[in-house]
Amino acid sequence: MRFTIALVAFAAAHGQPPKQPNFSTEVRLVRLLVNVKNQAGELIGTLNKDEFTVFDNGVKQDVAVFEHYTTKPLSVSVMVDTSGSTAKDWPLEVKSLSRFLRALFGSGNERDTAALYTFNYDTTLQHDFTRNSKSLEGMLRAIKPEGGTSLYDAIFHSARDLQPRDGRHVMVIVSDGGNTTSSKTFKDARESAQRADAVIYPIVIVPISNDAGRNIGGEHALQTLASDTGGRWFDPTIAELDRTFEEILRDLRAQYMLGYYPKEQSKGFHPVRVDLARKDLRAQTRTGYYGDAFP
Repeated sequence: MRFTIALVAFAAAHGQPPKQPNFSTEVRLVRLLVNVKNQAGELIGTLNKDEFTVFDNGVKQDVAVFEHYTTKPLSVSVMVDTSGSTAKDWPLEVKSLSRFLRALFGSGNERDTAALYTFNYDTTLQHDFTRNSKSLEGMLRAIKPEGGTSLYDAIFHSARDLQPRDGRHVMVIVSDGGNTTSSKTFKDARESAQRADAVIYPIVIVPISNDAGRNIGGEHALQTLASDTGGRWFDPTIAELDRTFEEILRDLRAQYMLGYYPKEQSKGFHPVRVDLARKDLRAQTRTGYYGDAFP
């Protein structure tokens, strides 16, 4: 207080108006990863910045950063259901996952990495983030499926690991859609993923084709997680798994990045919407973010 008064008195004595103290608030950049597709589901990568309009809490935003086909590094959490119900197709899943990892590291940013998680009655980080596909494949081949399914626990904990990492955050979840032994809830899992700015791609491989025996509730939960985070939900047969991984890689290699400084800084959940000038196209991005979850 004495220092402030002295400054004011000095300024007055010399005929200068007193200066008001400056206070600044750091405004953080919100990043949106966006895929744009036409009505046939084809990726469109030729749009310009002025063809996107972003709304945050219903307020139109000024896009400060715009990238076509962003090359920011990927951190991909590969999360594999190893409960007893997956045992039948496990060898084929391992082969397909191995091909996906090789393709991930064979193109794109040389800083792209992946981590391997498995979940049954527990969640296990089998291998931390790496570019060594052989190490990840070796871990996969050594696993024997057994036990229950802690799907929400796996999402919650892997999101915590993703949150501090640079670049883009992605979860690829291979499961039969069930959740039987989690201590965390669906709400816990969704909030953790949204706070980590993670895009979720669930792949539900159903061991039976009869709807009466399927976990429809679990599948709907994964569909919601994909939609809320800007990802996609898949339900391939085991024979279609390779093609599913190829589609995910295409999406990841064709993402726009839109960045803006929110006009309203507040805690809590901020709903976000991206509109396009062309009405025959649709934008695929996350539905919002937490105002206190900036990196």
